[in-house]
Amino acid sequence: MRTQTIKSIGARMIESQRIAIVIPCYKVRRHVLDVIAAVGSEVSAIYCVDDACPDKSGDFIEENCRDARVRVIRHQVNQGVGGATLTGYQLAVSDGAAVVVKVDGDGQMDPALLPLFVAPILRGEADYCKGNRFWDMGEIRQMPWLRRVGNLALSFMAKASTGYWDIFDPTNGYTAIHANVVTKLPVDSISKRYFFETDILFRLNTIRAVVIDVPMDAKYGDEVSSLKISSVLGEFALKHARNFGKRILYRYYLRDLSIASLELLASVALLGAGLIYGGVHWWMAQSTGQPAAVGTVVLPALAIISGLQFLLAFLGYDIASVPRRPIHPSLIPTHRPELAASVSATP
Repeated sequence: MRTQTIKSIGARMIESQRIAIVIPCYKVRRHVLDVIAAVGSEVSAIYCVDDACPDKSGDFIEENCRDARVRVIRHQVNQGVGGATLTGYQLAVSDGAAVVVKVDGDGQMDPALLPLFVAPILRGEADYCKGNRFWDMGEIRQMPWLRRVGNLALSFMAKASTGYWDIFDPTNGYTAIHANVVTKLPVDSISKRYFFETDILFRLNTIRAVVIDVPMDAKYGDEVSSLKISSVLGEFALKHARNFGKRILYRYYLRDLSIASLELLASVALLGAGLIYGGVHWWMAQSTGQPAAVGTVVLPALAIISGLQFLLAFLGYDIASVPRRPIHPSLIPTHRPELAASVSATP
């Protein structure tokens, strides 16, 4: 019943639109044909990107798939899931796609859910949609506990580094993006491997794109994920810290200067001064055995409390400034210069 409802939504919302799907293919021979077979008629093109797969996924698809919508693209050198996805994005957009959906070829993502990802973009409510497996707490019990805890940690780090405080499950690879937004992404700067899904969120925030979560079920069968949360947590933490610093610098000091910019400076100055001053005098008191004067205790305490208040005020401003107005209706697609010329010539 739910699948039929979703299909009816798709038929109404996707009519006359050109929707494309990108499927990165790396060691997915066991499931990829089933994924392709599940793609509905609302999709006009399917791009299967063989990312230098040792199992020759591209050859396997060409030999066993008769779907006329399928196009196989091959990388000579493995570029990771991000590199394969970006290749598919660029080809789909150059072929005239309006919205590009990305699903993995391992069977964890149900193509029947595609209308739920595409509809908000076609309605002008979002520029980018991504899945959220944490929406239904009953469903996520299917998720391995280690992956559950790892995703929780990564989600909180991603909120700070990307600026999208209202999204969750940042490593979810089931996504949809408007073609006009694809043309504005700094393709050469986006991480090409496992950090891709989170890094693209950071890049989307720099252009103030609207991102929304789409609830979906966690689906785990006999596929084996190559992403080990325990092995990438430290690497991701460093990259999140880098992106956070870049986002704050660009958003609050290069592009704009607001009250939040001053609040952040005040919080850093007060917290730093309070901790250093208080720490030095605490160490001196411990070394000499002499109790610290009241002033040397109260002064750093006031500085730290004030710094925390300024920090909370900054966070409140940052959370409230999550992009709310989609940008794709106002973007001129750079892959269609004739459209740009006609628009610029309009009085």
